Amino acid sequence: MSPNASDLPRAARLSVAPMMDWTDRHCRLFHRQFSKHALLYTEMVTAQAIRHGDPERLLGKSPDEGLVALQIGGSEPEVLAEAVRLAEPFDYPEINLNVGCPSDRVQSGAFGACLMRDPGLVAECVAAMRSAARSAEITVKCRIGVDEQDPHTVLPEFIARVAATGVGRFQIHARKAWLQGLSPKENRDIPPLDYPLVHQMKSYFPALHISINGGITSLEAAQPHLESLDGVMIGRAAYHEPAAILGAADRVIFGEDSAQERSAEDAVRAMYPHMERELMRGTRLNQMTRHMLGAFAGRRGARHWRRVLSEGAHLDGAGIVLIERALSEVERRAA
Repeated sequence: MSPNASDLPRAARLSVAPMMDWTDRHCRLFHRQFSKHALLYTEMVTAQAIRHGDPERLLGKSPDEGLVALQIGGSEPEVLAEAVRLAEPFDYPEINLNVGCPSDRVQSGAFGACLMRDPGLVAECVAAMRSAARSAEITVKCRIGVDEQDPHTVLPEFIARVAATGVGRFQIHARKAWLQGLSPKENRDIPPLDYPLVHQMKSYFPALHISINGGITSLEAAQPHLESLDGVMIGRAAYHEPAAILGAADRVIFGEDSAQERSAEDAVRAMYPHMERELMRGTRLNQMTRHMLGAFAGRRGARHWRRVLSEGAHLDGAGIVLIERALSEVERRAA
């Protein structure tokens, strides 16, 4: 499945949010077993890390991951442009600028959500990124505002300023970020959601492709948003319940009535060739199975599945036999 930028608008009807320490290459490949069409995002990688680090380690992905967008963080236009140039050989059809992360580490680097205060700088950043990109589409993921800002004033001004550079797609987390007083975890839950404001942005900017993010935990909850918006981005729910969110996505969101929904058992077993190759390279089993703990969420045997993997996957020599042992108990209880 080769990445194709022309497929992005359709794929972005449902995307899995970039999540630090979660959406690595093993996670993305597992998610791809459930949905052929959903757009997947990398973890955020800083532009400075790309500039000074090992691009293959930071940006490498498998063609089997399908359509994957790269998210990068930074606030220096020339460094971001260099990161885009370094990322080009890895065939990401989309490179997304993070203007939404509220973590202390991101704030100390003067990027992420704090950039909501400086739409002019964001415009300079994305203009530099677009100039450096040969084929990748440059997009922006943002919040509705930060701290004491009035989102109803700030957000439309921000989008207008950034869109004037040629950015045509935005992913909007429908919460403010409080940079002082709330932890990153609290910023995911405590600031109230303002879905109507995000929908209003589509009416203000009908030519833009706008996806909504924040607090959406099921495909049923996603569908009303798709009546007026272009896409829905789901984060933690897709990670913790991939079968429920992604397993039905090709049918429910992308209209494939004849699609055969892949069971969690089949999705796990489809990962075996990848896992065997990785084990031969020295990757530990738990580096891969940690993303699979929610595979059977809500089903009988799910607790046993999590326990077997949590207790055994980190041990020396752990391999496919351990996974099959955990699977056999899930299947026995389902019989």
